[in-house]
Amino acid sequence: QVQFVESGGGLVQPGGSLRLSCAASQNIFRSYFMGWYRQAPGEQRELVAHITADDTTYYADSVKGRYTISRDNSKNTVYLQMNSLKREDTAVYYCNRRPPLLDYWGQGTQVTVSS
Repeated sequence: QVQFVESGGGLVQPGGSLRLSCAASQNIFRSYFMGWYRQAPGEQRELVAHITADDTTYYADSVKGRYTISRDNSKNTVYLQMNSLKREDTAVYYCNRRPPLLDYWGQGTQVTVSS
């Protein structure tokens, strides 16, 4: 069964930090690229970061230097450490494979950056 379960979102002030977690089914985790995506109100879903099976990472320009993606293969979990958060980071954050399995998006986790 394919499943992604995101957690760790919340309300944070500008400049603050959050750490997101995503537990994935074992059969879709190992040996695959994993990505974090986000969708702001009225916007299309966009890729934020991805990590390869050998831990090579990619970041969108908008988050480079502030976000860090990592994975723990023993736990089938991918993380997103978000620092120096800005109001424009407000969105629902999702994890999925990269490229994504379009029929298997999870519920996501809401991140709201506001004072």
